[in-house]
Amino acid sequence: MTEIKQLLNTIKYQLKQQAKTYRDVADALQLSEASIKRMFSDSSEAPITLDRIIEISHFLGFSLAELTQEASLTQAKLSTLSSAQETELISDSVLLMVAVCAVNHWSMADILSTYRLSETECLRHLLKLDQLKLISLLPGNRIRLNISRDFDWIPGGPIRDYFRQEGMPDFLNSRFHHEMENFTFTHGMLTEAAASKFQTELRHLKRKFAELHAESLQSPLKKRHGIGVLMAMRPWEPISFSKLRKN
Repeated sequence: MTEIKQLLNTIKYQLKQQAKTYRDVADALQLSEASIKRMFSDSSEAPITLDRIIEISHFLGFSLAELTQEASLTQAKLSTLSSAQETELISDSVLLMVAVCAVNHWSMADILSTYRLSETECLRHLLKLDQLKLISLLPGNRIRLNISRDFDWIPGGPIRDYFRQEGMPDFLNSRFHHEMENFTFTHGMLTEAAASKFQTELRHLKRKFAELHAESLQSPLKKRHGIGVLMAMRPWEPISFSKLRKN
Protein backbone atom coordinates (compact mmCIF):
# COMPACT_ATOMS: atom_id res chain seq x y z
CA MET A 1 0.00 0.00 0.00
CA THR A 2 1.38 3.43 -0.97
CA GLU A 3 1.79 6.04 1.75
CA ILE A 4 -0.85 8.31 0.15
CA LYS A 5 -3.37 5.47 -0.01
CA GLN A 6 -2.63 4.62 3.62
CA LEU A 7 -3.29 8.25 4.58
CA LEU A 8 -6.54 8.25 2.60
CA ASN A 9 -7.71 5.07 4.30
CA THR A 10 -6.91 6.64 7.65
CA ILE A 11 -8.88 9.77 6.72
CA LYS A 12 -11.86 7.63 5.66
CA TYR A 13 -11.70 5.78 8.97
CA GLN A 14 -11.54 9.03 10.95
CA LEU A 15 -14.48 10.46 9.01
CA LYS A 16 -16.54 7.44 10.04
CA GLN A 17 -15.29 7.68 13.64
CA GLN A 18 -16.29 11.34 13.84
CA ALA A 19 -19.59 10.81 11.99
CA LYS A 20 -18.57 13.21 9.24
CA THR A 21 -19.46 12.88 5.56
CA TYR A 22 -17.90 13.83 2.24
CA ARG A 23 -20.44 16.68 2.19
CA ASP A 24 -18.96 17.99 5.46
CA VAL A 25 -15.47 17.84 3.95
CA ALA A 26 -16.69 19.59 0.80
CA ASP A 27 -18.25 22.41 2.83
CA ALA A 28 -15.08 22.85 4.91
CA LEU A 29 -12.86 23.00 1.81
CA GLN A 30 -15.41 25.00 -0.23
CA LEU A 31 -15.49 22.36 -2.94
CA SER A 32 -18.24 20.27 -4.47
CA GLU A 33 -19.07 16.89 -2.97
CA ALA A 34 -18.34 15.32 -6.35
CA SER A 35 -14.80 16.75 -6.23
CA ILE A 36 -14.22 15.23 -2.80
CA LYS A 37 -15.49 11.84 -3.97
CA ARG A 38 -13.11 11.97 -6.93
CA MET A 39 -10.19 12.72 -4.59
CA PHE A 40 -10.94 9.61 -2.57
CA SER A 41 -11.60 7.40 -5.58
CA ASP A 42 -9.04 4.65 -6.16
CA SER A 43 -9.44 5.14 -9.91
CA SER A 44 -9.11 8.92 -9.82
CA GLU A 45 -7.00 10.35 -12.66
CA ALA A 46 -6.21 13.38 -10.50
CA PRO A 47 -4.66 12.09 -7.26
CA ILE A 48 -5.22 14.09 -4.11
CA THR A 49 -2.46 16.58 -3.34
CA LEU A 50 -0.52 16.80 -0.10
CA ASP A 51 -1.97 20.27 0.50
CA ARG A 52 -5.48 18.82 0.36
CA ILE A 53 -4.52 16.03 2.76
CA ILE A 54 -3.21 18.67 5.19
CA GLU A 55 -6.46 20.66 4.90
CA ILE A 56 -8.57 17.56 5.56
CA SER A 57 -6.29 16.56 8.45
CA HIS A 58 -6.87 19.93 10.09
CA PHE A 59 -10.61 19.58 9.49
CA LEU A 60 -10.47 16.28 11.41
CA GLY A 61 -8.43 17.84 14.21
CA PHE A 62 -5.08 16.28 13.27
CA SER A 63 -1.77 17.72 12.20
CA LEU A 64 -0.17 15.97 9.22
CA ALA A 65 2.35 14.38 11.62
CA GLU A 66 -0.47 13.01 13.79
CA LEU A 67 -2.35 11.67 10.78
CA THR A 68 0.82 9.99 9.52
CA GLN A 69 1.31 8.40 12.92
CA GLU A 70 -2.30 7.21 12.86
CA ALA A 71 -1.73 5.65 9.44
CA SER A 72 1.42 3.84 10.55
CA LEU A 73 -0.29 2.43 13.64
CA THR A 74 -3.22 0.95 11.73
CA GLN A 75 -0.97 -1.94 10.77
CA ALA A 76 -0.16 -2.86 14.40
CA LYS A 77 -3.36 -3.14 16.43
CA LEU A 78 -4.09 -5.33 19.44
CA SER A 79 -6.41 -8.27 18.87
CA THR A 80 -6.51 -9.07 22.59
CA LEU A 81 -5.10 -7.89 25.92
CA SER A 82 -2.94 -9.94 28.25
CA SER A 83 -4.48 -11.69 31.25
CA ALA A 84 -2.66 -9.23 33.53
CA GLN A 85 -4.13 -6.26 31.64
CA GLU A 86 -7.64 -7.67 31.88
CA THR A 87 -7.16 -8.35 35.59
CA GLU A 88 -6.17 -4.72 36.11
CA LEU A 89 -9.30 -3.54 34.29
CA ILE A 90 -11.68 -5.53 36.49
CA SER A 91 -9.88 -4.38 39.65
CA ASP A 92 -11.61 -0.99 39.26
CA SER A 93 -15.25 -0.93 38.15
CA VAL A 94 -15.02 2.70 36.98
CA LEU A 95 -11.90 1.97 34.96
CA LEU A 96 -13.68 -0.99 33.36
CA MET A 97 -16.69 1.20 32.52
CA VAL A 98 -14.47 3.83 30.87
CA ALA A 99 -12.63 1.05 28.98
CA VAL A 100 -15.90 -0.39 27.65
CA CYS A 101 -16.99 3.10 26.58
CA ALA A 102 -13.67 3.65 24.79
CA VAL A 103 -13.85 0.27 23.04
CA ASN A 104 -17.33 1.31 21.83
CA HIS A 105 -15.86 4.51 20.34
CA TRP A 106 -17.16 6.99 22.90
CA SER A 107 -15.40 10.31 23.20
CA MET A 108 -14.41 11.80 26.55
CA ALA A 109 -17.28 14.28 26.15
CA ASP A 110 -19.70 11.37 25.66
CA ILE A 111 -18.50 9.71 28.86
CA LEU A 112 -18.75 12.92 30.90
CA SER A 113 -22.23 13.70 29.60
CA THR A 114 -23.50 10.22 30.48
CA TYR A 115 -21.82 9.23 33.74
CA ARG A 116 -21.21 10.96 37.08
CA LEU A 117 -17.49 11.47 36.62
CA SER A 118 -15.47 14.62 36.97
CA GLU A 119 -13.20 15.58 34.11
CA THR A 120 -10.20 14.86 36.35
CA GLU A 121 -11.47 11.36 37.21
CA CYS A 122 -12.25 10.56 33.60
CA LEU A 123 -8.86 11.79 32.43
CA ARG A 124 -7.11 9.72 35.12
CA HIS A 125 -8.82 6.57 33.90
CA LEU A 126 -8.13 7.36 30.25
CA LEU A 127 -4.45 7.84 31.09
CA LYS A 128 -4.50 4.43 32.77
CA LEU A 129 -5.97 2.90 29.61
CA ASP A 130 -3.20 4.63 27.68
CA GLN A 131 -0.64 2.98 29.98
CA LEU A 132 -2.31 -0.38 29.35
CA LYS A 133 -1.93 0.28 25.59
CA LEU A 134 -5.67 -0.15 25.01
CA ILE A 135 -5.90 3.44 23.77
CA SER A 136 -3.67 6.38 22.99
CA LEU A 137 -4.78 9.70 24.45
CA LEU A 138 -4.15 12.40 21.87
CA PRO A 139 -4.03 16.20 22.19
CA GLY A 140 -7.42 17.62 23.09
CA ASN A 141 -8.16 14.42 25.03
CA ARG A 142 -9.09 12.63 21.83
CA ILE A 143 -9.18 8.84 22.16
CA ARG A 144 -7.46 6.62 19.62
CA LEU A 145 -8.23 2.92 19.96
CA ASN A 146 -5.25 0.61 19.63
CA ILE A 147 -7.33 -2.47 18.91
CA SER A 148 -8.02 -4.33 15.70
CA ARG A 149 -11.48 -4.83 14.27
CA ASP A 150 -11.46 -8.45 15.43
CA PHE A 151 -10.47 -7.48 18.98
CA ASP A 152 -11.97 -9.72 21.65
CA TRP A 153 -11.58 -10.47 25.33
CA ILE A 154 -9.58 -13.60 26.23
CA PRO A 155 -11.75 -16.76 26.10
CA GLY A 156 -12.05 -17.89 29.70
CA GLY A 157 -10.05 -14.83 30.79
CA PRO A 158 -10.65 -12.33 33.60
CA ILE A 159 -13.06 -10.05 31.66
CA ARG A 160 -15.29 -12.88 30.48
CA ASP A 161 -15.24 -14.48 33.92
CA TYR A 162 -16.22 -11.11 35.42
CA PHE A 163 -19.20 -10.67 33.11
CA ARG A 164 -20.21 -14.30 33.53
CA GLN A 165 -20.35 -13.85 37.31
CA GLU A 166 -21.46 -10.22 37.60
CA GLY A 167 -23.20 -9.37 34.36
CA MET A 168 -24.86 -12.56 33.11
CA PRO A 169 -27.48 -12.90 35.88
CA ASP A 170 -28.50 -9.26 35.34
CA PHE A 171 -28.50 -9.66 31.54
CA LEU A 172 -30.79 -12.72 31.71
CA ASN A 173 -33.10 -11.14 34.29
CA SER A 174 -35.55 -9.94 31.66
CA ARG A 175 -38.67 -11.16 29.90
CA PHE A 176 -37.13 -10.08 26.55
CA HIS A 177 -40.45 -8.79 25.22
CA HIS A 178 -39.67 -5.12 24.51
CA GLU A 179 -38.51 -3.50 21.28
CA MET A 180 -34.93 -4.50 20.32
CA GLU A 181 -35.17 -7.52 22.66
CA ASN A 182 -35.25 -11.17 21.68
CA PHE A 183 -34.60 -14.43 23.43
CA THR A 184 -34.41 -17.69 21.54
CA PHE A 185 -33.34 -21.05 22.84
CA THR A 186 -33.40 -24.17 20.72
CA HIS A 187 -32.10 -27.65 21.20
CA GLY A 188 -31.47 -30.51 18.82
CA MET A 189 -29.05 -33.29 18.00
CA LEU A 190 -26.36 -32.56 15.41
CA THR A 191 -23.52 -34.51 13.89
CA GLU A 192 -20.00 -33.12 14.31
CA ALA A 193 -20.11 -31.90 10.70
CA ALA A 194 -23.44 -30.13 11.22
CA ALA A 195 -22.22 -28.56 14.47
CA SER A 196 -19.11 -27.30 12.66
CA LYS A 197 -21.28 -25.70 9.95
CA PHE A 198 -23.38 -23.97 12.59
CA GLN A 199 -20.25 -22.68 14.33
CA THR A 200 -19.27 -21.10 11.02
CA GLU A 201 -22.69 -19.42 10.80
CA LEU A 202 -22.25 -18.03 14.32
CA ARG A 203 -18.86 -16.56 13.34
CA HIS A 204 -20.49 -14.94 10.30
CA LEU A 205 -23.19 -13.49 12.55
CA LYS A 206 -20.58 -12.09 14.91
CA ARG A 207 -18.80 -10.39 11.99
CA LYS A 208 -22.12 -8.97 10.78
CA PHE A 209 -22.77 -7.50 14.23
CA ALA A 210 -19.32 -5.89 14.15
CA GLU A 211 -20.08 -4.41 10.70
CA LEU A 212 -23.38 -2.96 11.92
CA HIS A 213 -21.59 -1.56 14.98
CA ALA A 214 -19.10 0.22 12.70
CA GLU A 215 -21.93 1.47 10.47
CA SER A 216 -23.80 2.84 13.51
CA LEU A 217 -20.81 4.98 14.51
CA GLN A 218 -21.93 7.49 11.86
CA SER A 219 -24.95 8.33 14.05
CA PRO A 220 -24.75 10.55 17.16
CA LEU A 221 -24.43 8.80 20.52
CA LYS A 222 -28.02 9.59 21.56
CA LYS A 223 -29.29 7.52 18.62
CA ARG A 224 -27.15 4.48 19.48
CA HIS A 225 -28.11 1.88 22.07
CA GLY A 226 -25.94 -0.56 23.99
CA ILE A 227 -27.05 -3.93 22.65
CA GLY A 228 -25.99 -7.17 24.30
CA VAL A 229 -26.01 -10.32 22.18
CA LEU A 230 -25.47 -13.74 23.70
CA MET A 231 -24.38 -16.44 21.28
CA ALA A 232 -23.57 -19.74 22.96
CA MET A 233 -23.25 -23.31 21.76
CA ARG A 234 -21.99 -26.47 23.44
CA PRO A 235 -22.87 -30.13 23.92
CA TRP A 236 -25.43 -29.96 26.73
CA GLU A 237 -28.37 -31.59 28.45
CA PRO A 238 -30.19 -30.61 31.64
CA ILE A 239 -28.48 -31.78 34.83
CA SER A 240 -31.66 -33.63 35.80
CA PHE A 241 -31.31 -35.67 32.60
CA SER A 242 -27.60 -36.37 32.95
CA LYS A 243 -28.13 -37.67 36.50
CA LEU A 244 -30.30 -40.40 35.04
CA ARG A 245 -27.71 -41.53 32.50
CA LYS A 246 -26.26 -44.99 32.89
CA ASN A 247 -22.53 -45.03 33.65
